[in-house]
Amino acid sequence: MSTLISQGGRAITKFQVVDRINDIAWQAHQGSVAAIIQLLNEKLAKSGVRTRAIFSDGVLQLLCEAPRVEQLEQSPVVEQIEQILESIAPRHIRRVNINSRIVREQQLLWLKEIDSDRENQLLWSQEITLIQPNIIKQLIKDFTEAQAELGKPNFPKTQVSRPLVLISKEKHKNKSEKKILVVVGLCSLLLLSWVVYAQLGNKLKNLIKLETSKSFTTEHTNEGKAQIPFSAPNNSLSEQPDDPFAISVRIANQASASGKTATTSTQWLEIAAKWQRASDLMSTVPQNHSRYQEAKIRTQLYKKYSEAAQKEADKSKS
Repeated sequence: MSTLISQGGRAITKFQVVDRINDIAWQAHQGSVAAIIQLLNEKLAKSGVRTRAIFSDGVLQLLCEAPRVEQLEQSPVVEQIEQILESIAPRHIRRVNINSRIVREQQLLWLKEIDSDRENQLLWSQEITLIQPNIIKQLIKDFTEAQAELGKPNFPKTQVSRPLVLISKEKHKNKSEKKILVVVGLCSLLLLSWVVYAQLGNKLKNLIKLETSKSFTTEHTNEGKAQIPFSAPNNSLSEQPDDPFAISVRIANQASASGKTATTSTQWLEIAAKWQRASDLMSTVPQNHSRYQEAKIRTQLYKKYSEAAQKEADKSKS
């Protein structure tokens, strides 16, 4: 009889482990990068965006790729990814750096390649900070999930089920006792958490306010960075002064720098002219140029920035 009980216990344990292994949402909540990528790709499939990710130095580095630049508009992509990740609430992941570029062949060392030349590898990049769920709400959620697990059947229909009928009364008795112990333990944990929260309520509130303030500051800093998608040109561009691609990037960087301090309508008009000049130059890059495909994308981007600067000039007039 003890052998039958041991076999039944092993079957039950194995079933529960397999059930958790197949739960992608649970794995993503525990912080599994592979599970997070799978959920992101499922939810972003309609928009044509594919993702890859690496957790490095406390930051989840996320790469978004799509065939066309229109599919990688910064604001909607960032907002959608932020909503998905906050619904997953992955453990131990707060900072996420979202990188975007036109789809390329599979690259195992894509993060190293991006870090070596971010200006020319990416369309844009933005870091976000995920809002962590409330401690009490998380405890209640875990308690509810535990109760749901208790309500599930504890073993599959296998050949072990037939001999277990011989000891059904004893097994169900032990099962009921275990359920009671688990429920009592969870209730005690919830009560203890409530007492700790009541004792340290003010400290926790101050801590949450501080974290929220930091997140707000970080988001505004990231927005400021996102408005300057192009940094100073690298050495490879300056070595080719007659290259229309390099000249266009240099003019674009000047327009981007001017945009940080522009206040009057005249200044915005000058910036709009620079973006248009950069777009016109980029459109002259020949087809045999090594970066011709990227030049086509930048031509459209610069044109959009010129239109945005023109709108700012119109606002300043009014």
